[in-house]
Amino acid sequence: MRGFVLIAACAALLPAHADEGMWTFDNFPAAAVKRAFGADITPAWLDHVRLSTARLTNCTAAFVSSSGLILTNHHCIESCLAELSSKEVSLLQLGFNAPARSDEKRCPAQHADVLVGTENITDAVLKSDSGLNEAQANIARKQLLTSLEGACQQASVRAKSGKLECQAVKLYQGGQYFLYKYKRYSDLRLVFAPEADIAAFGGDPDNFQFPRWSLDFSILRAYEGNKPARTTSYLQLDFSGPRVAQLVFVAGNPGTTARLQTRAQLEFQRDVSLPIALLRSSELRGRFIQFGKINAGNERIILAPLNSLQNGIKVWRKELDALHDRAFLDRTIDAEEQLRRAAQLDSPDPWDEIAEASQRERALYLPHLFLESGAGFSSALFRNARLLVRGADERLKPDQERLREFIDSALPWLQRDLLARVPVYPEIEQLTLSFSFERMREWLGPDHPMVRRLMNSETPDELATRLVAETKLDDAALRKQLWEGGKTAVDASHDPMIELARSVDGDARAIRRQYEDEVEAPTLAATQRTAAARFKVYGTNTYPDATFTPRLNYGTVQGWVENGAMLDPVTHLDRAFERATGSSPFKIPASWMKVKTRLDLSTPFCISTNNDIVGGNSGSPLIDVAGKIVGLMFDGNIHSIAGRYWFDPKDNRAIALHPAIIREALDKVYGARQLLAELDGK
Repeated sequence: MRGFVLIAACAALLPAHADEGMWTFDNFPAAAVKRAFGADITPAWLDHVRLSTARLTNCTAAFVSSSGLILTNHHCIESCLAELSSKEVSLLQLGFNAPARSDEKRCPAQHADVLVGTENITDAVLKSDSGLNEAQANIARKQLLTSLEGACQQASVRAKSGKLECQAVKLYQGGQYFLYKYKRYSDLRLVFAPEADIAAFGGDPDNFQFPRWSLDFSILRAYEGNKPARTTSYLQLDFSGPRVAQLVFVAGNPGTTARLQTRAQLEFQRDVSLPIALLRSSELRGRFIQFGKINAGNERIILAPLNSLQNGIKVWRKELDALHDRAFLDRTIDAEEQLRRAAQLDSPDPWDEIAEASQRERALYLPHLFLESGAGFSSALFRNARLLVRGADERLKPDQERLREFIDSALPWLQRDLLARVPVYPEIEQLTLSFSFERMREWLGPDHPMVRRLMNSETPDELATRLVAETKLDDAALRKQLWEGGKTAVDASHDPMIELARSVDGDARAIRRQYEDEVEAPTLAATQRTAAARFKVYGTNTYPDATFTPRLNYGTVQGWVENGAMLDPVTHLDRAFERATGSSPFKIPASWMKVKTRLDLSTPFCISTNNDIVGGNSGSPLIDVAGKIVGLMFDGNIHSIAGRYWFDPKDNRAIALHPAIIREALDKVYGARQLLAELDGK
């Protein structure tokens, strides 16, 4: 009875609204959906949607045919397009349309994961730190997770069903731990992508805005054994799309949210991490823009990194605005106090312990950011060098004693990324490396031991220029030779990037260990207690923070009131032509202009819904009750950025591409009728 009374007394504290929530598939509130909408969401429906949805390396996607066809956003495969391009020919700008399956091009560093099973490991994890101090407990917990992931993968290899990728996932701030078991498709090939001018129509000015007219979709295909994968679970497209006010669902992998973080953790982001990120990124954006103006080749190769950087700047700016909203912070403080009173925890108070750790983080943040997180060495060539140097050392250790990114289960994919034959542009490498050296000198100070060691006799420009000019790590064959040669080969190498990575590794590892012991360990220990308190009060009646793992939410197609005017939730093709200026980012490609008279200008283009999404949901299918795709999520409105911290049902809106414009484009603009027939299930 006491547990029931406690939950009833605290019901007012529950944060969820009617359409809020990034729910795990095993805890989806089907009963609430039934009460509100009369829709039956069955376990079979949930399983089918989960098995038809995939996690890419950076986004979400959905299988849309029995032959491995995958639908996702154009911006989710920008890196693939860039990797398949050169300074002379940019698939990002030109687009791509494979005439036949034999012409489909493999994306060098992309894969798709489908969640096929889960295992609750909470008890084992929570018992692993018994009797240990915070730092020891942190190490023991990581070692156990490594062991459990490895055992899970070995068991799957022995099973007839085939090898699985196993990932330990923390939910509810450590209130629960699961092993997520994924089937991985490691051979993904590019089938179709429109030109950047129409895929990102409106560019940065329109980003996070609505109304929108961005044809933000692309199509991949999964292969197994060099043949198109046979995918029995997939979602069919309903090209007619949804009605206004219709119930819709978003299945995807929302990246990270901070809705369960404490006041102290939010204040750290407000005061330290977000302002620093904005200052660094804003200056780098200026350098990217100037670099792109030098010539057409520079503009082509800087397009993808510039798009990514500009998106990040807008996100961080609006997140910072959200954290300066006094009303929001007051609600966070009130919720903390109510939870503290309801949970009645013994001292020491875990919220106070998190606040103390956050204060320590302020002191360690900059050296950790620049030395260990890599902000002082912003270069793909340096990242490869660090992987080679650390990999040589870590692979000699027992699996449980390694850094988590080098455990056996992670090595195949780390190796694949390291050895991928992707273009490296010396001009960009020199620009970003020089910039990061300058910022490291500025933020750590010219008398910091690392700064003095690196820039005692060379300027940042001179050092970056020499390193990029002399390194040979742009050669994938050399990287392969060093990786396979292990510590002997790496130690014998005199490549300047290898020597740089080797010379800074001790300092970087030291600040990493200090950060883990003094910030991460006490925070995790205290957070487990706040998680236990939250579980005591709420149980699983609310949803966990996003962790870039499969989630499902529900909402309806609807607009909102902006500056006193009601926005229609559906846009149409005709307005895109009206907004076109002939110059990027408001340029419509020649392929569209040539067939304008044949197009149905009343075709629906984009849709807004009140689904609860964040970054990582890009490429998520928008699904109706029948389990059909009625839209493709690609963005949110400007108010949705605050969704990292809370959900506002009045103004937060998700933005999807309408399937009708996909059909119109494939049929009349690109002549991809065979592809369209496959999407139609023919």
